[in-house]
Amino acid sequence: MNTNTRLIIGLTILTIMVLGSLILPLFTDVNPSEQGTYAKYLPPSREHPLGTNTLGQDIMWFNVYALRNSLLLGASVAAAVTIISTAVGLTAGYLGGWADRGIIIVTDSFIIIPTLPILIVLAGLIKGSTSFTTIGTILVIFGWSWSTRTVRSMALSLREREFINMAYFSGMNNFEIIFKEIFPYIYTFAIVGFINTILYAINTEAALAVIGLSNLAVPTLGSSLYWALNYNAILTQQYSWLFAPVTLTVLLFLGLFLTSTGYNDLFAARRGRS
Repeated sequence: MNTNTRLIIGLTILTIMVLGSLILPLFTDVNPSEQGTYAKYLPPSREHPLGTNTLGQDIMWFNVYALRNSLLLGASVAAAVTIISTAVGLTAGYLGGWADRGIIIVTDSFIIIPTLPILIVLAGLIKGSTSFTTIGTILVIFGWSWSTRTVRSMALSLREREFINMAYFSGMNNFEIIFKEIFPYIYTFAIVGFINTILYAINTEAALAVIGLSNLAVPTLGSSLYWALNYNAILTQQYSWLFAPVTLTVLLFLGLFLTSTGYNDLFAARRGRS
């Protein structure tokens, strides 16, 4: 599969999933997380394409909202992580000296922290009062350090280039040099990092939800899996209840992966021809 095909397939998958999760909720006024809305164990039909579950919820609508919420969480966390890691990494790499040493000590401290156990402990402490904002904040706090390290390394290399000296002696200040001269060289990594962070956020929230430590009142791909597993969807032969979030998660991760690698390879090929 060549790069263009990979990128096109990835973007197509993501476009369909994003537009579907944003547009489809406009066609219903039912709260998908409310239990007992419909009769239980209804088979797939025109009114309920995937049937209803043990909780009396429409499986299709629950997963439509779950996909939307997971995407919103992933994109929000990714945006915050990308902005923080890019700004901090560029600043540390360009300034060097004590500023770089101080920043890198803090960054390395977060890198060596075992993230998942800490997240499990924190989620366990605030279980029952966990808001979506809290979950997102926790993911940002533990998600910015790896990208910061990489951006810093790139900035350290670029600061030695001749065009940086020319920019400095032409009168540009540090802020202008960082974001006008250095940032254009690392924006591709920032985009790829943004996509990969969406994966990290959705995957981590799903892991917390499956073990019951996320906000289970909010439909997400993780909470959808939690309820299906908790009520033994397989044993009760409610296969669509479990397979729907699994299929959406696999397709979402596939779309993000193909988009990330396709865009990265496309940029590398263009850079090689320039």
